[in-house]
Amino acid sequence: MGKNIIVSNRLPLQIEVHNNTPKTSPSVGGLATGMKSVHQDGESLWVGWSGLTDESISESLRPAIEEAIQKAGCSMVPLTEHEVENFYLGHSNKSIWPLFHYFLEFCQFDKDDWLVYKQANEKFAEVVLNHYQDGDVIWIHDYQLLLLPALLRKAIPNACIGFFLHIPFPSFEIFRVYPWREELLSGMLGADLVGVHTYDYERHFLSSVKRLLRHEVKYNEVYHEGRITRVDSFPMGIDYDKFYQAALAHAQQKDSEKSELQKRLDSHLMSNKDSKLILAIDRLDYTKGIAGRIKAFEFFLNKYPQYKEKVRLVMLAVPSRSNVPQYKLLKKETDELVGRINGKFATVSWTPIWYFYRSLPFDNLIDLYTSSDVAMITPVRDGMNLVAKEYVATRTDQSGVLILSEMAGAAKELNKALLVNPSDTEALADALQTALEMPVGEQVSRNKSLQQRIRRYSVTRWAESFMQALLKAYDQREPHTAKKIGEATLEEMTSQFEKAKKRLVFLDYDGTLSPFHDNPEMATPKDEVLNALEKIQSMPNTQLVIISGRDRDTLGTWFRNFPFVLVAEHGMFMRTSDGEWSGSDQLRNDWMEHIRPVLQTFVDRTPGTFIEEKKHALAWHYRKTDPELAQNRVVELKTLLNSLISDNLKMLDGNKVIEIFHNKTNKGAAATQILADWPADFVMAIGDDVTDEDMFIELPPESWTVKVGFQKTEASYCMSNTDEVAALLKTLAEAI
Repeated sequence: MGKNIIVSNRLPLQIEVHNNTPKTSPSVGGLATGMKSVHQDGESLWVGWSGLTDESISESLRPAIEEAIQKAGCSMVPLTEHEVENFYLGHSNKSIWPLFHYFLEFCQFDKDDWLVYKQANEKFAEVVLNHYQDGDVIWIHDYQLLLLPALLRKAIPNACIGFFLHIPFPSFEIFRVYPWREELLSGMLGADLVGVHTYDYERHFLSSVKRLLRHEVKYNEVYHEGRITRVDSFPMGIDYDKFYQAALAHAQQKDSEKSELQKRLDSHLMSNKDSKLILAIDRLDYTKGIAGRIKAFEFFLNKYPQYKEKVRLVMLAVPSRSNVPQYKLLKKETDELVGRINGKFATVSWTPIWYFYRSLPFDNLIDLYTSSDVAMITPVRDGMNLVAKEYVATRTDQSGVLILSEMAGAAKELNKALLVNPSDTEALADALQTALEMPVGEQVSRNKSLQQRIRRYSVTRWAESFMQALLKAYDQREPHTAKKIGEATLEEMTSQFEKAKKRLVFLDYDGTLSPFHDNPEMATPKDEVLNALEKIQSMPNTQLVIISGRDRDTLGTWFRNFPFVLVAEHGMFMRTSDGEWSGSDQLRNDWMEHIRPVLQTFVDRTPGTFIEEKKHALAWHYRKTDPELAQNRVVELKTLLNSLISDNLKMLDGNKVIEIFHNKTNKGAAATQILADWPADFVMAIGDDVTDEDMFIELPPESWTVKVGFQKTEASYCMSNTDEVAALLKTLAEAI
């Protein structure tokens, strides 16, 4: 492997210019910390925006800034003020952010912002491609760059690409509102591995992929465009030792070493033997449930008045996107709520809420974490929430209580916390009362379990786990045993085709010669395909066989003017090149009277499904229905049919179809019979369905057997789709 290329919206550094000399300093944050094990000098490159717009960088200073960034192991993506406004502040934070956090009322779907979002992703792709070399591993981060994986995949098809989404992925019913939903999903699927924080987000993403893109999904794997994209959950951790050791050092401080903030905190705690501190730390964001938390604290003071003048809420709100209208309104609402509650409950010696609207240095955060008896972390929706983990890590004596929103991704791991619904004001108030009165023994028991989890699955472990899974997904990106047909294979195949004395070509129809259609009767052959088939059939000593599950009337109509051999209903009927049909018309079909009502019941219960009736077969098609509903119905129908069908019938679980027909029917047997009547030294069979596997098995080992798609197969070779089949047939048609 080559170097690691990390890509995120912002570089993990701050740039300051003094006396025309740029200086860089590392950023402090979860991602920058977590990627230390991946981003190492000389072995990796971090690509992102520097935080400086093109307009703010003078041409004379630009080389020095680029050199300083390069020395830090980074590469800068140039963005203009317009791009920052429309790409980051615009589409990323006025469209994707509120949508993915379930705040539809704040979404602004502006077409111009979307176009700039695409343009910015293309700029990131350009910088990555300028530095990419064969063997490099690319890891892309977060919602600002959802299109980037597919852009890179198109340019470097064989690259190892991972993507991690650090915010929630919403349910299908929310995500479907997004105007450019298919493009966004396709962008993410350019990765070999898509990582999210929790299984819920994984499930939501796969559901949207199935329902909107109609790709095949098996467990956590998406099959598309000849590739597999794996989707998995990796809950992000923190630098546990950093916080734990800082808390230990903090406990050893002398009075003279304490900060002014710590002295104020101590003053409150010593003012009364029952004094308690409740901590709330968030970015000032509407997803964090800040207003609801303040109202719940007010409700708590009204319901449990015995805590007045004993309990204080210390609330730190870190400024965020302060020029976005919704954030301005949130700041105004928060200020008013704090002012009203302090005015309502305050006494001469007690203010119920200490409110800080600013960021604090690390040492002051440790002051707050170690001094607070309760941490109240109650976002309305949060991808993970690392503050909750940081609070637990600093509880060196394992005292303290964490109240955590069920809607935070961290709740899936920190199940020993007091989990609450952030929309239930009374439940929040009661949780505060429970936390304040919880016996120390129970606090220790809960925190011991929590600390074991977050110590073991640290942010470094998170990064390593993702990279290991990415490399494994890349190594196993082709799930089949068949080989893709490359240039060398195509040349050999064409050469054998040209030299052969007699040629026999078997071709399935749906999914091979024609893409699948929601309405099967609309899947008529394309002229370009028919022209290639006609040329091949006209070659001396060459015979084409269309071998399909279609009924004989449909095949006979479509190919009435062509001298192809037609095999209908998986081998039940055959039309020779002279146009005469033969088959098993005498087989009993009374079984259909018993099975048809069963299938009709499933049609009635499953919108979008329908029954196709053939001479000796019944088929229940479910391509048009909801994929997740269909998945449940298929299991139910197969279980029912297995108890109903007799030994002389066979059930086929095909491509979005359940079909019942006589067990004497078999494409393999039909192909063997034709080969016996037409012995050839060049035999080819191309198909996409499970019924074609019989044909691949029965034909001689030296035959050219080709699977369309990337499922496990008995075929020797594979192709991606019907377009590649059409190109292959055109090549053969022009070979002689």
